[in-house]
Amino acid sequence: QVLLVQSGGGLVQAGGSLRLSCAASGRSFSTYAMGWFRQAPGKEREFVAAVRWGGTITNFAESVKGRFTISRDNAKNTVYLQMNSLTPEDTRVYYCAARYGPVATTKSAYDFWGQGTQVTVSS
Repeated sequence: QVLLVQSGGGLVQAGGSLRLSCAASGRSFSTYAMGWFRQAPGKEREFVAAVRWGGTITNFAESVKGRFTISRDNAKNTVYLQMNSLTPEDTRVYYCAARYGPVATTKSAYDFWGQGTQVTVSS
């Protein structure tokens, strides 16, 4: 079992930056691929970014490429999502997720989820 606890998020003006953190407890964090998803009210949860267990392989949604980065610190059992050049369209609830296996972009591939954190970007 993996328990994921998120922190960060909040309100920021357009063009600003935020960093989300996701701390994992449980065994073998370093063997899990970690992902970030986001969801708007009434919409499907969508993929944002993912990183392989070693941190060398990453994947990003087209909508965030060049603006968001994902990283992990296996010594701290934590994955980060650095979000730059934020726009109001990035306003969502953001979720981190973990899966045992390679990087994946579909939410059904992930086994464990964080509690979600609201990111609001004002214009």
